[in-house]
Amino acid sequence: MKKILLIEDNQEIRENTSEILALANYKVIEAEHGRAGVELAKKELPDLIVCDIMMPQLDGYGVLHMLSKNPVTASIPFIFLTAKSEKEDFRKGMNLGADDYLTKPFDDVELLDAIEIRLKKSEILRSEFKKNAEGLDEFIQEAKGYEELEKLISENRRLTSIKKKQYLFMEGNRPNALFFLNKGKVKAFKSNEDGREYITNLYKDGDFIGYLDLLEETTYRESAMALEESEVYIIPKDDFFNLLHRNRDVASKFIKILSDNLADREERLLKLAYNSVRKRVAESLMLVEKQYQREEGAQKQITISREDLASIVGASKETVIRTLADFKDEKLIDSQGSRITILDMDKLSRMRN
Repeated sequence: MKKILLIEDNQEIRENTSEILALANYKVIEAEHGRAGVELAKKELPDLIVCDIMMPQLDGYGVLHMLSKNPVTASIPFIFLTAKSEKEDFRKGMNLGADDYLTKPFDDVELLDAIEIRLKKSEILRSEFKKNAEGLDEFIQEAKGYEELEKLISENRRLTSIKKKQYLFMEGNRPNALFFLNKGKVKAFKSNEDGREYITNLYKDGDFIGYLDLLEETTYRESAMALEESEVYIIPKDDFFNLLHRNRDVASKFIKILSDNLADREERLLKLAYNSVRKRVAESLMLVEKQYQREEGAQKQITISREDLASIVGASKETVIRTLADFKDEKLIDSQGSRITILDMDKLSRMRN
């Protein structure tokens, strides 16, 4: 049963609206003013919030502002109820991040339709999208939502072919677009003063690239280069930011992607600092297999140069080559040139430090 928080200072309207929602099989939590509504939202974490605008102590705009600043409540769908119908009030609510806007008096069908639509869109955007161009279109189409948002994403996103070893962007340059990898393999890496690389990420079909520095509006802190011939969609910076600022669902989606990636990077840095070379080589092979796996019967085969593998491990190429030779002698892997076949994934995963 979906949980809805209703914030309304008028007792008669609150009771009538609550009854409509209860009859539609929603669990309703009621708050009689804005401050109580904010506290209940943090405590109950409802699936959706219906909120009046003109209220004592804290109005609806203040409620939305406070909840949007809290990562726990920022992604909850939010619908305004108001007796005001002037265009500027409608625009103010939408600019603050409201998902919909109902003008009093409204009928029960209008209310229930708005709630159903918002819950459905929220559910879709929280789910995974297909890791291809079709999935990108689905994500953007679902994210756009309202007609007034449809022009914020360019309908002519550029599909660009990238040759092997060609840069998408370079460390120190300023971002002007978001990249979506439609097909291929891309590495992100940093270089030290001696030109030695450390690979910070590996991207595969369906990954967004370059969004961290774009979101923070800083220069690129790493470079991105194609590991093979690839295809990327280039989404202009202005289109992306318009969508991000106008639609909290999209912002929440990227916050989730960002938090997952930062957690993975933090874990990798800890392992780089404390794990032995053997364990780091084993974990790097598993990382590449996870990103770029290619089934060969019951075995898993990956293709990566020794230089790139060393850049992931954080060790010299010679050290990595010696470790791979040991793994081959121990029947953990087999190798032919840049192709490595993993023979015993279980033992690699349980490699002692």
